[in-house]
Amino acid sequence: MIQDRSLGNKIFDTANILFLGLIALVTVVPFLYVIAGSFATQKELAEKGFILFPTEFSLSAYEFIFSTSTLVTSLLVTIFITIVGTLINITLTCLMAYPLSRRDMDYRKPVQLMVIFTMLFSGGMIPTFLVVKELHMIDTYWSLLLPGAINAFNLIIVRSFFQQLPEGLEESAKIDGASDPGILFKIVLPLSLPVLATFSLFYAVGHWNTFFNAVLYINDSTKWPIQVLLRQIVMLSQGGSLGDTTAFESDFVPPDQSVKMAVIVVSTIPILIVYPFLQKHFAKGVLLGSVKG
Repeated sequence: MIQDRSLGNKIFDTANILFLGLIALVTVVPFLYVIAGSFATQKELAEKGFILFPTEFSLSAYEFIFSTSTLVTSLLVTIFITIVGTLINITLTCLMAYPLSRRDMDYRKPVQLMVIFTMLFSGGMIPTFLVVKELHMIDTYWSLLLPGAINAFNLIIVRSFFQQLPEGLEESAKIDGASDPGILFKIVLPLSLPVLATFSLFYAVGHWNTFFNAVLYINDSTKWPIQVLLRQIVMLSQGGSLGDTTAFESDFVPPDQSVKMAVIVVSTIPILIVYPFLQKHFAKGVLLGSVKG
């Protein structure tokens, strides 16, 4: 029989709910403000300053930012970088993590130490830039995809996950004549979907938010990802050059604040859509891979 909860437990639970609700509210309100502002008129934003529900609904900001191909091109570039980059990341991470998870691999510990060393020390921005330049990757998408192809921390977690899989599975597969690549792709990876989904999303979010490397390596504005374009608009107030004013009436003035908020919404919504599909794998994937090192 379940005993009644004590008064102290009820008070504690209530306080937790109120506190977490307050944190959620503080997190959500700014985003709601940006969404509402993207649909508000410039006049209402100037008069009220802060709104959550616009009194006069307007799509002028979205019509303006989509009046040219600039935003769409930047968005497509980001989608390309995210998809291709995530595939490269997760493929190379698994191909390196699996051999390191095998206890019979020669020189396994020295290789692991070199991986851990990169987590503590790095060459820095200038040496990395010189390497990218000498490899002729400046102003190419490869400069955004290859320098960070494997994240050392993610590699260690995935390797730990592979180590927890029963050794009997691999032994049985070898008896049946399976090769190491066959064991990896037919047995190990299908059993590792939670950790693969988790780190695929981590890599994807990193590529979607890529900014600093793009500023360093990409000079052609037609190759800018969405975050660099967003910086130009929000920080440098260049939203007026995003759309085509000739497509509107002669007295049309680009709503600067609404344009900035509309671009933020457009650049944020796509990656948010992915979260609900992979959310259930987060805790399971990370915790299973971090039980032992």
